[in-house]
Amino acid sequence: MLTLSVRGLPREMTEASLNELFTRHGRVHGLKMAKDLFAGTCKGFAELKMEGHEARAAITALNGSTQGGSTIRVELASERRGP
Repeated sequence: MLTLSVRGLPREMTEASLNELFTRHGRVHGLKMAKDLFAGTCKGFAELKMEGHEARAAITALNGSTQGGSTIRVELASERRGP
């Protein structure tokens, strides 16, 4: 299982629409989208979990693509190290 980092999402993006976008390339096992606390809108980034080959297919297909007028970046999330 790999974690993908998605950046540059438009404010109008919802968890359902993001899930639908990535499900075209494989099963999404988990999704966390950062949302504005008061407005409930997307803050522009999210993390998803997908199987390895499906994650790589999603990166190839979606990195640099335009969604809702914004160019998104999709890459493997780097593991945090140290404090």
